[in-house]
Amino acid sequence: MIRNMMIVVLLGLAVPAAAQTAPSQAVTGTRLDVAATGEVTRVPDIVRISAGVVTQAPSATEALRQNAERMARVRAALRRAGIADRDIQTSSLSLQPDYRYAENQPPQLTGYRAGNEVNVRFRDIANSGRILDALVAEGANQINGPMLGLDRPEAALDEARTQALANARARAELYARALGMRVKRILFISETGGAPPPMPMARMMAAQDSATQIAPGEQTLSVSLTVGFELE
Repeated sequence: MIRNMMIVVLLGLAVPAAAQTAPSQAVTGTRLDVAATGEVTRVPDIVRISAGVVTQAPSATEALRQNAERMARVRAALRRAGIADRDIQTSSLSLQPDYRYAENQPPQLTGYRAGNEVNVRFRDIANSGRILDALVAEGANQINGPMLGLDRPEAALDEARTQALANARARAELYARALGMRVKRILFISETGGAPPPMPMARMMAAQDSATQIAPGEQTLSVSLTVGFELE
């Protein structure tokens, strides 16, 4: 697929150095710059979700104690589900006072709120929903996500790079034929894309058996190139 195709044909022997944004070579014919994009789609194979516990108690010590107890159960549930320690990372810890506000009165301290949240990487998307249900059963009361992606995107990105270059070459050949010329050589290749896009939010839904399910769908990865050709 080609998107945002840009063609620039420069007739002459040289381009002023101040106007060049890509490495220059001596050009004796016609220079043609082509911007092309290659895209590939893949089914995500990894999902990231944050799970946490928020507890409230009259004292800070008690709020932290309750939070640590429930969070220990959540972590144990993750390990029982086969989630490796490298796929569990603490993302936030918090402790803050709670106040009650009344008109024309100073705030009144009512207790403390403790929070603990971890980011979890699930490599088995099919079972991640059931694991989330188990976390909630063990005390997790905050769930955010999920975010889907590829664990190793480089092979897919290389395929997109190859496609983008083929698209640029095909369009250069088309213009060369229209001008009664031929493509002599490539002058430069500049990659203007290549990082995986932000991971899309997956759909979380309840199945007929009331278990949470995550539908991975597809993810599009793209690479954009600017390629300079010399025509003669």
